[in-house]
Amino acid sequence: MSFAEIFAILLVAAVCGVLMAGYPVALTLGGISLAFAIVGHLAGLMDIGILGALPERIYGIMTNEVLLAIPMFIFMGVMLERSRVAEELLETMGRMFGSLRGGLGISVVIVGAMLAAAKGVVGATAVTMGLIVLPAMLRFGYDKRLAAGTVAATATLAQIFPPATVLVLLGDQIGNAYQASQLSQGIFAPRSVTVSDLFAGALVPGFALVALYLAYLIAVAILRPKKMPALPPDPDAPRGMRLARRLVTVLIAPLLLIFAVLGSILGGIATATEAASIGAVGALLLAMRKTGVRGLIVPVIEKTTQITSMIFVILIGATMFSLVFRALGGDVMVERALTNLPGGVDGALLVVMLAMFLLGFVMDAFEIIFVVVPIVAPPLLKMPGVDPVWLGILMAVNLQTSYMHPPLGPTLFYLRGVAPPEITTRHIYAGIIPFVFIQLFALIMLWFVPGLATALPHALYGH
Repeated sequence: MSFAEIFAILLVAAVCGVLMAGYPVALTLGGISLAFAIVGHLAGLMDIGILGALPERIYGIMTNEVLLAIPMFIFMGVMLERSRVAEELLETMGRMFGSLRGGLGISVVIVGAMLAAAKGVVGATAVTMGLIVLPAMLRFGYDKRLAAGTVAATATLAQIFPPATVLVLLGDQIGNAYQASQLSQGIFAPRSVTVSDLFAGALVPGFALVALYLAYLIAVAILRPKKMPALPPDPDAPRGMRLARRLVTVLIAPLLLIFAVLGSILGGIATATEAASIGAVGALLLAMRKTGVRGLIVPVIEKTTQITSMIFVILIGATMFSLVFRALGGDVMVERALTNLPGGVDGALLVVMLAMFLLGFVMDAFEIIFVVVPIVAPPLLKMPGVDPVWLGILMAVNLQTSYMHPPLGPTLFYLRGVAPPEITTRHIYAGIIPFVFIQLFALIMLWFVPGLATALPHALYGH
């Protein structure tokens, strides 16, 4: 191992150490990388002139048509958060299933999956459900740990269900890595992987996770009925056909929005960016019908701008990190290490998945996508039998797990910030553990049955 490669390892260690100390992510990535570039240049380990490529890289990021979908999907999610769609859905679904033991918990998972598909932003889903659902579950006698775990796990479905922001970013990075891996092998007419491929690949695993969550809750309702009591009858609540009509009324608008966005992408009618514009306009029209947009549009735009700016500033910092890491020979070192691991392809994949899982303790999903994926994906995609869509969905489910596992899962902090006082951090951590095991089981299923991720995109797009 050369001195430059040792310096590349120290760069990674320094970034992780400063992040754990609590410094801002984007500034850490950019600042530490610049400092290492200067020292590496003075020590003769790299040429600092490589940083001249940074402005061109930033220009490429800001003009990337795929990434243009990010602010529009975020706008859609924030607008739906403010338009009370979630409240109506949860209330009506709760009444529909509430007479069953565990019915409220089942309703939470079903509505959470719908909100995930409509919003695509974990934080918005976690806060919305934490404010609306948790107090109701506690009021009707649900176990505190089970209630907190159900809400936290369901909120993370927004990480895997299209049009998840994570899938858009991951699709862009996997697509770039797939083309780079083919070009390095002398394939000058490379096949492409798009965000649409990852959206299609994520649907079956996403619904499988929902089914596993529901199976777990039904098992708890049967085996430990005191943890999930049925709702007491409400004489004033709508019943029968009135309840059915109410359900259709609250379901039709969000379902139409989901169908318009995902249907246009999966049907090949629109790109992810074009579908995002449909979603943004649809969410705006839905909010106008529900509450009007006076006094709503400005805070929604402000929130959208904050989240979008955070993502793109992290991406710019990660670009600086990537340039310096490659200049030090880090990418060659990673490829050599993965290629020489015992176990071949499976050994390399296992090490990458484990590393991403552990990095989830200290890094956000966006940071992992921008920093780790561009380094490890190209060598993995050169290996025989590694399908880019399957790899992307494996990473997405892994990152979803990192959003929920203690002690630093972001969803747990979102929920802790809005949970009632009687819900402690200990309740949230204990409640989420069964769902973390469910996630790991789903990841193992996906590992051994790649068709769960690849069958639908291959059927739709033929590659």
